[in-house]
Amino acid sequence: MGLFLQHKTVDMQWAVWKMEESLDTLFSLLPDARRVSCEQEMQRFTSDRRKLEWLSVRVLLYSMLQEDKEIGYSLEGKPHLTDNSSFISISHTKGYVAVILSSVAPVGIDIEQYGQRVKRVYDRFIRSDERVEPYQGDETWSMLLHWSAKETIFKSMENADADLRKLCLSHFIPQSEGGFQVREYAT
Repeated sequence: MGLFLQHKTVDMQWAVWKMEESLDTLFSLLPDARRVSCEQEMQRFTSDRRKLEWLSVRVLLYSMLQEDKEIGYSLEGKPHLTDNSSFISISHTKGYVAVILSSVAPVGIDIEQYGQRVKRVYDRFIRSDERVEPYQGDETWSMLLHWSAKETIFKSMENADADLRKLCLSHFIPQSEGGFQVREYAT
C-alpha cells in the first residue's frame, strides 16, 4: 500500500507508511545508488520485521522528499539527516512507520498500535497531577495519547531526560482531533 497519510506545510511535513511490501519491493522503490548501501547496512539486523521497518523508513523519506538522503544516528540513538538539511524524527509500530521533517526546529513523532500494554507501564509516564479522561468510554485511548504526546516532546528535546514524568500534559478531554498543552520539568 505504501504512503498511508501525509501532511505538508512550508516548514514541516510528516507522513505514515503502511508496511505491506516485501523487502524486494521496498528496495525497488529506492534510487539505484542507495540500494547497495542499504543492503549492506541491513546485514546487522536479524529480525525480518526490523529489516522491513528500517527499509520502509528510508523508502518513506525518499517518497516525501523525492531525493536521496542518508539518515545517521547520534550516540544516544537520535536520528538526523547527515547533510543537516532538515530535522527528523522517526517512529514505528506494528505495520506502520512514520517520519516527520522540519527545516526550522527539532521535531518529534510517535505512533502507537492500540493495545492494553500501555496500562502496564502507566506509572512510568503519568504524573500524579495528571488526569486521564476516557475517550468514548475507553481510558486506553487517553493513556496512549499521553504516551505519544510525551514521546513526541521527548524526541524533539535536546539532551532530554528519559523520565516522561518530567513532562506534564494539561488536563484535556480526548476528542477525535485537537490539541493540548505540555509543561516540561526536565531542563
